[in-house]
Amino acid sequence: MQAPRFPKLPFASTLPSARPRIAAVIGAILLSIVAVLFARAGEWAQMLFAILFRREPYAPLILTPLVFAGVVWATRRWFPAARGSGIPQVMAAGHSPTTAAKGSLLSLRSAAGKLFGTTALLLVGGSAGREGPTVQVSAALMVAVHRWLRVPVTAGVIIAGGAAGVAAAFNTPLAGVAFAIEELASAFEQRLAVLVMAVVMIAGVVSLGLAGDYVYFGAMAQRLPISDLFVLAPLAGIVGGVAGGLFSRLLIAMAGSEHGVFTAMRARPILLAAACGLVVAITGIVTEGSSWGTGYDTTRHLLAGGDASLLFGPGKFVSTLATALSGAPGGIFAPSLSVGAGVGQLLAALFPGDAPGAIVVLGMIGYFTGVVRAPLTASIIIMEMTADRTMVLPLFATALIADWASAKVCKPKLYHTLAKQFTPASQNA
Repeated sequence: MQAPRFPKLPFASTLPSARPRIAAVIGAILLSIVAVLFARAGEWAQMLFAILFRREPYAPLILTPLVFAGVVWATRRWFPAARGSGIPQVMAAGHSPTTAAKGSLLSLRSAAGKLFGTTALLLVGGSAGREGPTVQVSAALMVAVHRWLRVPVTAGVIIAGGAAGVAAAFNTPLAGVAFAIEELASAFEQRLAVLVMAVVMIAGVVSLGLAGDYVYFGAMAQRLPISDLFVLAPLAGIVGGVAGGLFSRLLIAMAGSEHGVFTAMRARPILLAAACGLVVAITGIVTEGSSWGTGYDTTRHLLAGGDASLLFGPGKFVSTLATALSGAPGGIFAPSLSVGAGVGQLLAALFPGDAPGAIVVLGMIGYFTGVVRAPLTASIIIMEMTADRTMVLPLFATALIADWASAKVCKPKLYHTLAKQFTPASQNA
Protein backbone atom coordinates (compact mmCIF):
# COMPACT_ATOMS: atom_id res chain seq x y z
CA MET A 1 0.00 0.00 0.00
CA GLN A 2 1.39 3.37 -1.02
CA ALA A 3 2.22 5.71 1.86
CA PRO A 4 -0.12 8.73 2.11
CA ARG A 5 1.13 12.08 0.84
CA PHE A 6 0.90 14.90 3.33
CA PRO A 7 0.03 18.46 2.21
CA LYS A 8 2.80 21.00 2.37
CA LEU A 9 2.20 23.71 4.95
CA PRO A 10 2.67 27.37 3.99
CA PHE A 11 5.17 28.05 6.78
CA ALA A 12 7.08 24.79 6.41
CA SER A 13 9.78 26.24 4.16
CA THR A 14 10.21 29.46 6.10
CA LEU A 15 11.02 27.95 9.47
CA PRO A 16 13.48 25.15 8.73
CA SER A 17 15.34 25.39 12.02
CA ALA A 18 12.16 25.53 14.09
CA ARG A 19 10.33 22.68 12.37
CA PRO A 20 11.82 19.86 14.49
CA ARG A 21 10.83 21.66 17.70
CA ILE A 22 7.35 22.45 16.36
CA ALA A 23 6.91 18.82 15.32
CA ALA A 24 7.97 17.59 18.76
CA VAL A 25 5.54 19.93 20.54
CA ILE A 26 2.58 19.16 18.28
CA GLY A 27 3.31 15.43 18.43
CA ALA A 28 3.54 15.45 22.22
CA ILE A 29 0.23 17.32 22.56
CA LEU A 30 -1.58 15.04 20.13
CA LEU A 31 -0.32 11.81 21.63
CA SER A 32 -1.21 12.89 25.17
CA ILE A 33 -4.77 13.71 24.06
CA VAL A 34 -5.10 10.36 22.31
CA ALA A 35 -3.65 8.56 25.35
CA VAL A 36 -6.23 10.14 27.65
CA LEU A 37 -9.11 9.36 25.27
CA PHE A 38 -7.85 5.81 24.86
CA ALA A 39 -7.77 5.40 28.63
CA ARG A 40 -11.34 6.64 28.90
CA ALA A 41 -12.48 4.31 26.12
CA GLY A 42 -10.85 1.38 27.92
CA GLU A 43 -12.58 2.27 31.17
CA TRP A 44 -15.96 2.57 29.47
CA ALA A 45 -15.45 -0.75 27.69
CA GLN A 46 -14.72 -2.52 30.97
CA MET A 47 -17.73 -0.88 32.64
CA LEU A 48 -20.02 -2.06 29.86
CA PHE A 49 -18.66 -5.59 30.12
CA ALA A 50 -19.16 -5.59 33.89
CA ILE A 51 -22.80 -4.60 33.37
CA LEU A 52 -23.23 -7.41 30.85
CA PHE A 53 -21.64 -9.94 33.20
CA ARG A 54 -23.99 -8.95 36.03
CA ARG A 55 -27.03 -9.37 33.80
CA GLU A 56 -25.90 -12.41 31.79
CA PRO A 57 -23.17 -14.25 33.74
CA TYR A 58 -22.57 -16.88 31.06
CA ALA A 59 -22.71 -14.63 28.01
CA PRO A 60 -18.87 -14.35 27.92
CA LEU A 61 -18.64 -18.06 27.10
CA ILE A 62 -20.02 -17.21 23.65
CA LEU A 63 -19.28 -13.51 23.21
CA THR A 64 -15.62 -13.47 24.28
CA PRO A 65 -14.38 -16.25 21.92
CA LEU A 66 -16.31 -14.76 19.01
CA VAL A 67 -14.90 -11.26 19.50
CA PHE A 68 -11.37 -12.59 20.05
CA ALA A 69 -11.60 -14.52 16.78
CA GLY A 70 -13.09 -11.51 14.98
CA VAL A 71 -10.43 -9.12 16.23
CA VAL A 72 -7.59 -11.45 15.23
CA TRP A 73 -9.17 -12.01 11.80
CA ALA A 74 -9.56 -8.27 11.23
CA THR A 75 -6.05 -7.56 12.51
CA ARG A 76 -4.44 -10.14 10.22
CA ARG A 77 -6.45 -8.92 7.24
CA TRP A 78 -6.22 -5.15 7.61
CA PHE A 79 -3.77 -4.26 10.42
CA PRO A 80 -1.05 -6.96 10.57
CA ALA A 81 1.44 -4.60 12.23
CA ALA A 82 -1.03 -3.88 15.05
CA ARG A 83 -0.95 -7.34 16.61
CA GLY A 84 0.37 -7.88 20.10
CA SER A 85 1.79 -5.34 22.51
CA GLY A 86 3.11 -2.52 20.32
CA ILE A 87 6.42 -2.09 22.12
CA PRO A 88 8.26 -4.63 19.90
CA GLN A 89 7.06 -2.70 16.85
CA VAL A 90 8.54 0.53 18.18
CA MET A 91 11.83 -1.23 18.97
CA ALA A 92 12.02 -2.66 15.47
CA ALA A 93 11.15 0.71 13.94
CA GLY A 94 13.92 2.39 15.93
CA HIS A 95 16.51 0.27 14.13
CA SER A 96 15.29 1.38 10.68
CA PRO A 97 13.58 4.75 11.20
CA THR A 98 13.57 5.81 7.54
CA THR A 99 11.99 2.56 6.41
CA ALA A 100 9.59 2.47 9.35
CA ALA A 101 8.38 6.01 8.66
CA LYS A 102 7.04 4.88 5.28
CA GLY A 103 5.92 1.39 6.32
CA SER A 104 3.09 -0.08 8.32
CA LEU A 105 4.76 -0.50 11.73
CA LEU A 106 4.10 3.10 12.73
CA SER A 107 1.38 4.06 10.27
CA LEU A 108 -1.81 5.78 11.34
CA ARG A 109 -3.70 2.81 9.93
CA SER A 110 -1.90 0.44 12.30
CA ALA A 111 -2.42 2.88 15.16
CA ALA A 112 -6.17 2.93 14.50
CA GLY A 113 -6.22 -0.86 14.38
CA LYS A 114 -4.37 -1.00 17.67
CA LEU A 115 -6.81 1.36 19.37
CA PHE A 116 -9.95 -0.39 18.13
CA GLY A 117 -8.58 -3.91 18.63
CA THR A 118 -7.46 -3.34 22.22
CA THR A 119 -10.72 -1.60 23.13
CA ALA A 120 -12.69 -4.46 21.59
CA LEU A 121 -10.80 -6.97 23.74
CA LEU A 122 -11.53 -4.97 26.89
CA LEU A 123 -15.17 -4.83 25.85
CA VAL A 124 -15.38 -8.63 26.19
CA GLY A 125 -13.14 -9.10 29.23
CA GLY A 126 -9.75 -9.57 27.57
CA SER A 127 -6.84 -9.25 29.99
CA ALA A 128 -5.14 -6.59 27.90
CA GLY A 129 -3.38 -3.38 28.81
CA ARG A 130 -3.46 -0.10 26.95
CA GLU A 131 0.10 0.97 27.82
CA GLY A 132 1.96 -1.05 25.18
CA PRO A 133 -0.56 -0.06 22.51
CA THR A 134 -0.22 3.58 23.62
CA VAL A 135 3.53 3.33 22.99
CA GLN A 136 2.99 2.26 19.37
CA VAL A 137 0.17 4.74 18.79
CA SER A 138 2.21 7.59 20.28
CA ALA A 139 5.24 6.76 18.14
CA ALA A 140 2.98 6.60 15.07
CA LEU A 141 1.56 10.05 15.83
CA MET A 142 5.04 11.50 16.27
CA VAL A 143 6.09 10.03 12.92
CA ALA A 144 2.96 11.34 11.20
CA VAL A 145 3.48 14.88 12.54
CA HIS A 146 7.14 14.89 11.52
CA ARG A 147 6.26 13.71 8.01
CA TRP A 148 3.46 16.27 7.83
CA LEU A 149 5.93 19.05 8.67
CA ARG A 150 8.60 17.59 6.35
CA VAL A 151 10.96 16.85 9.25
CA PRO A 152 13.24 13.79 8.92
CA VAL A 153 12.15 10.86 11.06
CA THR A 154 15.03 9.59 13.18
CA ALA A 155 15.34 6.90 15.82
CA GLY A 156 15.18 9.66 18.42
CA VAL A 157 11.77 10.79 17.16
CA ILE A 158 10.40 7.25 17.41
CA ILE A 159 11.91 6.64 20.85
CA ALA A 160 10.67 9.98 22.17
CA GLY A 161 7.15 9.21 20.97
CA GLY A 162 7.18 5.78 22.58
CA ALA A 163 8.58 7.11 25.86
CA ALA A 164 5.95 9.85 25.97
CA GLY A 165 3.34 7.15 25.45
CA VAL A 166 4.46 5.38 28.62
CA ALA A 167 4.45 8.65 30.55
CA ALA A 168 0.99 9.67 29.31
CA ALA A 169 -0.56 6.23 29.87
CA PHE A 170 0.63 5.84 33.46
CA ASN A 171 1.16 9.51 34.43
CA THR A 172 4.78 8.52 35.16
CA PRO A 173 7.18 10.91 33.39
CA LEU A 174 10.34 9.52 35.00
CA ALA A 175 9.35 6.00 33.99
CA GLY A 176 8.93 7.19 30.41
CA VAL A 177 12.48 8.48 30.33
CA ALA A 178 13.80 5.34 32.05
CA PHE A 179 11.94 3.10 29.61
CA ALA A 180 13.47 4.96 26.68
CA ILE A 181 16.95 4.47 28.13
CA GLU A 182 16.54 0.87 29.20
CA GLU A 183 14.33 -0.68 26.55
CA LEU A 184 13.60 1.43 23.46
CA ALA A 185 17.09 2.79 22.79
CA SER A 186 20.10 0.56 22.24
CA ALA A 187 22.37 3.62 22.30
CA PHE A 188 21.41 6.66 24.34
CA GLU A 189 23.04 9.95 23.44
CA GLN A 190 22.75 13.33 25.09
CA ARG A 191 20.76 14.87 22.23
CA LEU A 192 18.29 12.01 22.38
CA ALA A 193 17.99 12.42 26.16
CA VAL A 194 17.01 16.07 25.75
CA LEU A 195 14.44 15.23 23.06
CA VAL A 196 12.91 12.43 25.13
CA MET A 197 12.67 14.55 28.27
CA ALA A 198 11.16 17.49 26.36
CA VAL A 199 8.49 15.38 24.67
CA VAL A 200 7.71 13.51 27.89
CA MET A 201 7.39 16.80 29.78
CA ILE A 202 5.01 18.31 27.23
CA ALA A 203 2.90 15.13 27.07
CA GLY A 204 2.82 14.99 30.86
CA VAL A 205 1.64 18.58 31.20
CA VAL A 206 -1.14 18.09 28.64
CA SER A 207 -2.17 14.78 30.23
CA LEU A 208 -2.33 16.43 33.66
CA GLY A 209 -4.44 19.22 32.25
CA LEU A 210 -6.92 16.75 30.75
CA ALA A 211 -6.98 13.99 33.38
CA GLY A 212 -5.90 15.91 36.48
CA ASP A 213 -3.05 15.21 38.89
CA TYR A 214 -3.49 11.63 40.02
CA VAL A 215 -1.48 8.64 41.24
CA TYR A 216 -2.27 5.63 39.03
CA PHE A 217 -2.81 3.15 41.88
CA GLY A 218 -3.27 5.70 44.66
CA ALA A 219 -0.78 6.58 47.38
CA MET A 220 0.47 3.53 49.28
CA ALA A 221 1.27 4.28 52.93
CA GLN A 222 2.04 0.85 54.41
CA ARG A 223 5.57 0.03 55.55
CA LEU A 224 7.59 -3.08 56.39
CA PRO A 225 10.22 -3.52 59.11
CA ILE A 226 13.79 -3.66 57.80
CA SER A 227 14.27 -7.16 59.21
CA ASP A 228 11.31 -8.49 57.20
CA LEU A 229 12.55 -6.88 54.01
CA PHE A 230 15.69 -9.03 54.08
CA VAL A 231 13.40 -12.04 53.68
CA LEU A 232 10.54 -10.64 51.60
CA ALA A 233 12.55 -8.81 48.93
CA PRO A 234 14.55 -11.90 47.84
CA LEU A 235 11.44 -14.07 48.08
CA ALA A 236 9.33 -11.71 45.97
CA GLY A 237 12.20 -11.35 43.52
CA ILE A 238 12.66 -15.09 43.04
CA VAL A 239 8.96 -16.02 42.90
CA GLY A 240 8.03 -13.08 40.69
CA GLY A 241 11.07 -13.49 38.48
CA VAL A 242 10.46 -17.20 37.88
CA ALA A 243 6.75 -16.65 37.15
CA GLY A 244 7.48 -13.70 34.86
CA GLY A 245 10.21 -15.64 33.09
CA LEU A 246 7.79 -18.49 32.47
CA PHE A 247 5.26 -16.08 30.97
CA SER A 248 7.93 -14.61 28.67
CA ARG A 249 9.20 -18.03 27.67
CA LEU A 250 5.73 -19.14 26.59
CA LEU A 251 5.16 -15.97 24.54
CA ILE A 252 8.55 -16.29 22.85
CA ALA A 253 7.88 -19.97 22.09
CA MET A 254 4.54 -19.05 20.56
CA ALA A 255 6.26 -16.47 18.34
CA GLY A 256 9.01 -18.64 16.93
CA SER A 257 9.33 -22.13 18.39
CA GLU A 258 9.46 -24.99 15.85
CA HIS A 259 7.91 -27.41 18.32
CA GLY A 260 4.92 -29.21 16.82
CA VAL A 261 2.45 -27.84 19.35
CA PHE A 262 3.36 -24.21 18.68
CA THR A 263 3.55 -24.59 14.90
CA ALA A 264 0.10 -26.20 14.92
CA MET A 265 -1.28 -23.34 16.98
CA ARG A 266 0.23 -20.73 14.65
CA ALA A 267 -1.23 -22.54 11.63
CA ARG A 268 -4.80 -21.91 12.85
CA PRO A 269 -4.75 -18.31 14.18
CA ILE A 270 -8.50 -17.73 14.17
CA LEU A 271 -9.25 -21.01 15.94
CA LEU A 272 -6.45 -20.25 18.40
CA ALA A 273 -7.94 -16.81 19.12
CA ALA A 274 -11.36 -18.32 19.77
CA ALA A 275 -9.85 -20.93 22.10
CA CYS A 276 -7.93 -18.23 23.96
CA GLY A 277 -11.12 -16.19 24.27
CA LEU A 278 -12.88 -19.22 25.75
CA VAL A 279 -10.06 -19.63 28.30
CA VAL A 280 -10.41 -15.95 29.23
CA ALA A 281 -14.18 -16.35 29.65
CA ILE A 282 -13.94 -19.48 31.78
CA THR A 283 -11.18 -18.01 33.95
CA GLY A 284 -13.24 -14.87 34.51
CA ILE A 285 -16.28 -16.85 35.57
CA VAL A 286 -14.22 -19.00 37.97
CA THR A 287 -12.61 -15.91 39.54
CA GLU A 288 -15.97 -14.06 39.65
CA GLY A 289 -14.78 -11.49 37.15
CA SER A 290 -11.54 -10.43 38.83
CA SER A 291 -9.32 -11.78 36.02
CA TRP A 292 -11.03 -9.76 33.28
CA GLY A 293 -9.77 -6.43 31.95
CA THR A 294 -6.70 -4.66 33.27
CA GLY A 295 -7.22 -5.72 36.90
CA TYR A 296 -6.80 -2.11 38.01
CA ASP A 297 -9.54 -2.03 40.64
CA THR A 298 -8.50 -5.25 42.39
CA THR A 299 -4.83 -4.23 42.34
CA ARG A 300 -5.60 -0.84 43.86
CA HIS A 301 -7.72 -2.53 46.53
CA LEU A 302 -4.88 -4.91 47.42
CA LEU A 303 -2.37 -2.07 47.61
CA ALA A 304 -4.61 -0.35 50.13
CA GLY A 305 -4.44 -3.45 52.34
CA GLY A 306 -7.76 -4.91 51.22
CA ASP A 307 -8.67 -8.52 50.56
CA ALA A 308 -9.43 -10.37 47.34
CA SER A 309 -9.82 -13.96 46.28
CA LEU A 310 -6.56 -15.91 46.35
CA LEU A 311 -7.47 -17.01 42.82
CA PHE A 312 -6.89 -13.46 41.54
CA GLY A 313 -3.15 -13.87 40.86
CA PRO A 314 -3.28 -17.33 39.22
CA GLY A 315 -6.45 -16.43 37.32
CA LYS A 316 -4.97 -13.18 36.08
CA PHE A 317 -1.82 -15.02 34.95
CA VAL A 318 -3.86 -17.51 32.89
CA SER A 319 -6.14 -14.82 31.46
CA THR A 320 -3.25 -12.53 30.50
CA LEU A 321 -1.31 -15.39 28.94
CA ALA A 322 -4.33 -16.48 26.90
CA THR A 323 -4.98 -12.91 25.74
CA ALA A 324 -1.35 -12.43 24.72
CA LEU A 325 -1.14 -15.80 22.95
CA SER A 326 -4.26 -15.00 20.91
CA GLY A 327 -2.33 -12.59 18.67
CA ALA A 328 -4.86 -9.80 19.12
CA PRO A 329 -3.80 -6.19 19.77
CA GLY A 330 -3.27 -5.53 23.46
CA GLY A 331 -0.55 -4.77 25.97
CA ILE A 332 0.79 -6.68 28.96
CA PHE A 333 2.02 -3.81 31.14
CA ALA A 334 -1.04 -3.26 33.35
CA PRO A 335 -2.08 -6.94 33.42
CA SER A 336 1.45 -7.89 34.49
CA LEU A 337 1.29 -5.41 37.34
CA SER A 338 -2.02 -6.98 38.36
CA VAL A 339 -0.57 -10.50 38.22
CA GLY A 340 2.28 -9.23 40.38
CA ALA A 341 -0.22 -7.85 42.86
CA GLY A 342 -1.75 -11.32 43.01
CA VAL A 343 1.70 -12.81 43.62
CA GLY A 344 2.22 -10.30 46.43
CA GLN A 345 -1.15 -11.21 47.88
CA LEU A 346 -0.16 -14.89 48.04
CA LEU A 347 3.13 -13.97 49.69
CA ALA A 348 1.31 -11.74 52.17
CA ALA A 349 -0.78 -14.74 53.23
CA LEU A 350 2.47 -16.37 54.40
CA PHE A 351 3.32 -13.32 56.56
CA PRO A 352 0.00 -12.40 58.25
CA GLY A 353 1.62 -10.06 60.77
CA ASP A 354 3.11 -7.70 58.18
CA ALA A 355 1.62 -4.88 56.11
CA PRO A 356 -0.06 -6.65 53.15
CA GLY A 357 -0.04 -3.60 50.88
CA ALA A 358 3.75 -3.29 51.11
CA ILE A 359 4.19 -6.99 50.28
CA VAL A 360 1.86 -6.57 47.30
CA VAL A 361 4.17 -3.82 45.99
CA LEU A 362 7.14 -6.19 46.18
CA GLY A 363 5.17 -8.85 44.34
CA MET A 364 4.26 -6.36 41.65
CA ILE A 365 7.81 -5.30 40.96
CA GLY A 366 9.09 -8.88 41.15
CA TYR A 367 6.69 -10.26 38.55
CA PHE A 368 6.71 -7.14 36.34
CA THR A 369 10.51 -7.19 36.19
CA GLY A 370 10.40 -10.91 35.50
CA VAL A 371 8.29 -10.24 32.40
CA VAL A 372 9.86 -7.11 30.92
CA ARG A 373 13.43 -7.57 32.28
CA ALA A 374 13.84 -3.82 32.81
CA PRO A 375 14.60 -3.40 36.54
CA LEU A 376 15.25 0.36 36.40
CA THR A 377 11.99 1.07 34.60
CA ALA A 378 10.10 -1.29 36.91
CA SER A 379 11.43 0.38 40.03
CA ILE A 380 10.66 3.90 38.86
CA ILE A 381 7.24 3.05 37.46
CA ILE A 382 6.14 1.37 40.70
CA MET A 383 7.38 4.30 42.78
CA GLU A 384 5.55 6.82 40.61
CA MET A 385 2.36 4.75 40.38
CA THR A 386 2.10 4.36 44.17
CA ALA A 387 3.66 7.70 45.24
CA ASP A 388 5.94 5.67 47.52
CA ARG A 389 9.53 6.85 48.00
CA THR A 390 10.25 5.01 51.26
CA MET A 391 10.80 1.57 49.72
CA VAL A 392 13.31 2.61 47.06
CA LEU A 393 16.04 0.18 48.16
CA PRO A 394 13.70 -2.83 48.63
CA LEU A 395 12.18 -2.18 45.23
CA PHE A 396 15.57 -2.01 43.54
CA ALA A 397 16.74 -5.13 45.36
CA THR A 398 13.60 -7.07 44.41
CA ALA A 399 13.85 -5.93 40.79
CA LEU A 400 17.50 -6.98 40.46
CA ILE A 401 16.83 -10.40 42.00
CA ALA A 402 13.77 -10.86 39.78
CA ASP A 403 15.79 -9.93 36.69
CA TRP A 404 18.38 -12.58 37.61
CA ALA A 405 15.76 -15.24 38.37
CA SER A 406 13.83 -14.52 35.17
CA ALA A 407 17.00 -14.86 33.08
CA LYS A 408 17.48 -18.36 34.49
CA VAL A 409 14.03 -19.35 33.18
CA CYS A 410 14.05 -17.34 29.94
CA LYS A 411 17.40 -15.99 28.81
CA PRO A 412 16.27 -13.74 25.92
CA LYS A 413 14.37 -10.57 26.77
CA LEU A 414 10.72 -10.64 25.76
CA TYR A 415 10.32 -7.35 23.89
CA HIS A 416 13.71 -7.56 22.18
CA THR A 417 12.94 -11.06 20.94
CA LEU A 418 9.43 -10.22 19.74
CA ALA A 419 10.79 -7.16 17.94
CA LYS A 420 12.66 -9.46 15.53
CA GLN A 421 9.31 -10.43 13.98
CA PHE A 422 8.90 -6.88 12.72
CA THR A 423 12.33 -6.30 11.18
CA PRO A 424 12.42 -5.95 7.38
CA ALA A 425 14.46 -9.16 7.01
CA SER A 426 11.94 -11.14 9.06
CA GLN A 427 8.92 -9.75 7.23
CA ASN A 428 10.45 -10.46 3.82
CA ALA A 429 11.49 -13.98 4.78
